[in-house]
Amino acid sequence: MFNMNTKEYIESGILELYVAGTLSEKESQEVYALTLKHPELLDEVLKIEAAIIKLTAAVSPRDSKLFYTSIKDKITNNNDTKVIPLDNKPNKQWFTYVSWAASIVFAAGMLWFANQNNQLKEQIRIADVDKELLEVQIEKGNTSLTEAKKLISVLRDKDIIPVPLAGQAVYPEAYAKVYWDKKSNSIVLDAQGLPEPPKGKVYQVWSLKLNPLTPTSLGVIADFNSDENKLFTIENANASEAFGITLEPEGGSESPTLEQLYTLGAVASAP
Repeated sequence: MFNMNTKEYIESGILELYVAGTLSEKESQEVYALTLKHPELLDEVLKIEAAIIKLTAAVSPRDSKLFYTSIKDKITNNNDTKVIPLDNKPNKQWFTYVSWAASIVFAAGMLWFANQNNQLKEQIRIADVDKELLEVQIEKGNTSLTEAKKLISVLRDKDIIPVPLAGQAVYPEAYAKVYWDKKSNSIVLDAQGLPEPPKGKVYQVWSLKLNPLTPTSLGVIADFNSDENKLFTIENANASEAFGITLEPEGGSESPTLEQLYTLGAVASAP
């Protein structure tokens, strides 16, 4: 079988097919015997094995052995495998095998990199979502802190008139409190004691003159459900003698619906 020099034998491609396991048992035994006699051939076999393992390891280090075995199996199962004559020219069929194996390695590598890219994109997307949620939480925290500071300053102002609003017949458990700043013509309404209004309804705040009873709307609290602090700053330039809160249809009413009066309280300093 060995009727050429070692260089020609190496260039024939027979060693690559030997490593891939596609030779017949007899041919494999002959190649094995030659590698024992010629150290150059054995060294070349080891180089071929190392190169293939290195290629597959570059695709996925954890699956390199499995992938290498898969390539060998596919080459071995090729029904068109034939004995390659050892002439002076590299056999064309060897190049077919090499190209086919290289294509598998390349395709597997592309799939692996695509998978890694998708995982990275997902990690970035999750990080962006987490960042947005954190920013919202910080913003809410800042808002809560601002409202708390506002309420503290209101409570400490000696000129502020506190007006407690007690629950009425429609919802006796309700309560609220108005902090009236006459200098700024505004009130801070603490509505923590009111239940969430049902869908299609809103709370409407009223400034009242008592004799005769004259209600003036101070507006509706459209964002009651979304406001965690339930603290609302409302303009009030009226000479109020009492304050009341009713439950009205969305958009509010021109006059209070007394059957839906939730809280009511008189200004203690009113004449």
